Amino acid sequence: MASGKQTDYSEIREGIKGLCKEFPPEYHRKIDEDQKYPEEFVDALTKAGWMAALIPEEFGGSGLGLLEASIIMEEINRSGGNSGACHGQMYNMNTLVQHGSTDQKNRILPKLASGELRLQSMAVTEPTTGTDTTKLKTFAEKKGNRYIINGQKVWTSRVQHSDLMILLARTTPLSDVKKKSEGLSIFLVDVKEALGNGLSLKPIRNMVNHETNELFFDELEIPEDNLIGKEGEGFKYILTGLNAERALIAAECIGDGYWFIDKVTDYVKSRIVFDRPIGQNQGVQFPIAEAFIELEAANLVRYKACELFDAGKPCAAEANMAKYLAAKASWEAANACIQFHGGFGFASEYDVERKFRETRLYQVAPISTNLILSYVAEHILNLPRSF
Repeated sequence: MASGKQTDYSEIREGIKGLCKEFPPEYHRKIDEDQKYPEEFVDALTKAGWMAALIPEEFGGSGLGLLEASIIMEEINRSGGNSGACHGQMYNMNTLVQHGSTDQKNRILPKLASGELRLQSMAVTEPTTGTDTTKLKTFAEKKGNRYIINGQKVWTSRVQHSDLMILLARTTPLSDVKKKSEGLSIFLVDVKEALGNGLSLKPIRNMVNHETNELFFDELEIPEDNLIGKEGEGFKYILTGLNAERALIAAECIGDGYWFIDKVTDYVKSRIVFDRPIGQNQGVQFPIAEAFIELEAANLVRYKACELFDAGKPCAAEANMAKYLAAKASWEAANACIQFHGGFGFASEYDVERKFRETRLYQVAPISTNLILSYVAEHILNLPRSF
């Protein structure tokens, strides 16, 4: 299946496809069955330079834009893999690239580009506040030349495969700020150093073999040099990374969607029931066609969001809408795919059920469809704020 822009960036697409062929469906199936992390796959992507796409060339990266990075994520998912194992490296380092000090960039970015270090984790969400980020309770208190951190995070992914982690914590009490988005700061946490010295974690088993955790901070000390940007302006900084995250997640959903469309169209053309291919029936054709149309529309908004981001222009609306459309389209494609495979759709050897589980996540995370609708209602349609 070809979309309007599938012929663009062919070098990137072919490069990712070639690498992904070295990790066939059996590899990802086994990783899922064993509840493991795809270490070899992520290492291969890193060594080939794909994970350094957004790092400027002066720091050893490729110096590419978000659009190119999104194509990398799309092709990983379209090839049958799951970018959820590595996408954090893309959008987390973007916070450092855009807001880190010269010293932080010089020390860290070259090591991220080479694969010597990994920055896969971002600790923002908390058990009691969820998407109400400005009310988070994790607090970083300045004492001398160090910050002392106490609190709890949840749904913090890939900590076990990260050397560094982005942490959003409050540095000024909520009662002492004029706007609730003020008084939040971003820190870099050395994960290996912190574990057992004020940081502990509890893995959360889940339906998609996504490596994620609860984190507990108990008097964790980190140097003041680990503060990214200015104290108290972290929420503004984190939004930059979140816009990139939503555009990249949209691309992953688009990759999933095309995987489902390719899979189901091949199957329904060859599956013969009542002496005819089931793909000849409009009841089969129409849901697949509808999902494909929605994917094409989502793809266009994804491109627009990435192009605005790369041009340094506001893109929150487009990034949110791209994520919403792409998640919806991939889910519809997944439903059609599993439905028209019948019982075989539930058999792990066909990979449909695995991808079905993986793409369902994006209706909920990293931002729920309801919150996107609220954003559009308030910020685009100028309706009264609902919360």
